[in-house]
Amino acid sequence: MLWASGLVLIGMLLLIVGGEVLLRGAVGLATRLRLTPAVIGLTVVAAGTSVPELAVSGVAAFQGSTEIAIANVVGSNIFNITVILGLCALMRPIEIVGNTLVLEYPALALSTLLCVVVVQDLTISRLDALLFVSLYVGFTAYVVRLVRQQLTKREVRDLSVEVTELIVEKKPSFIICSILLMAGIGLLGLGAQATVSGASQLARLWGWSERVIGLTIVSAGTGLPEVVASLVSSLRGRSDVAIGNVIGSSLFNILVILGLTGLVSPMPVPASIVNSDIWCMLGVTAVLLPILLNGRRINRWEGVILLSSYGAYLAMLLRK
Repeated sequence: MLWASGLVLIGMLLLIVGGEVLLRGAVGLATRLRLTPAVIGLTVVAAGTSVPELAVSGVAAFQGSTEIAIANVVGSNIFNITVILGLCALMRPIEIVGNTLVLEYPALALSTLLCVVVVQDLTISRLDALLFVSLYVGFTAYVVRLVRQQLTKREVRDLSVEVTELIVEKKPSFIICSILLMAGIGLLGLGAQATVSGASQLARLWGWSERVIGLTIVSAGTGLPEVVASLVSSLRGRSDVAIGNVIGSSLFNILVILGLTGLVSPMPVPASIVNSDIWCMLGVTAVLLPILLNGRRINRWEGVILLSSYGAYLAMLLRK
């Protein structure tokens, strides 16, 4: 028991550190390629907090633990919307600004619905995976072009500061950035291996399925970077960044993580996830819409509702 729990904890730590190291290396290389801070912030940084989920799902699928691979994505999206937004709203009501209602949320809702439809045959084929990845690339390209035209001077300055804070030296060298990138990939690989191995052992020891472990411990653990990033943004008064991070991460989970993992190898999707959890993911995504429309902000009492929804989901999951 202690060994399995230790593996999961060590794995989570390596995932968090590895994700941060890889992000700093990637931002440095992007800077070397003369990409603007706005483009780097909207692409590299936006995807950075979801790298742990990608590593865990990829390793789990490669090892044949497809329940953990799929459950990690589904559980992470449920966790993102209910827990992260709930905590941020409790800390400070979240103002809904920018393209959240007209672009980002609709993209997440449609992608979630597409995921529900795609997995009804209990598999994610390479064609399904290619569709997911293509949609993400197209959407990201469109968002970058659109947002670059809409950015205010303050937002450009904020993105520049955010990117600068991630660069390890004033003029990042190609060698240093490459070393960071490779080190980050290595740490993520080790962390994912330890997390999946420990989670599988815990599932056997506790009598839980890999699905339940993936939906709870693994998804919450790999979601820690999003928790930290969103809470820090809320504390700084950047609620737009907090909600953008949650929606962007959830979109990345569906289209990129399931997409890339499915491209490597077609994945069977457990019937238990298709019949239950995938609908819960769609449900919390749908519930978010009236909350966003209610005064274009997420109030504290709505944050309580979101957190309570996660509590109810956990109770239902663990009671089975």
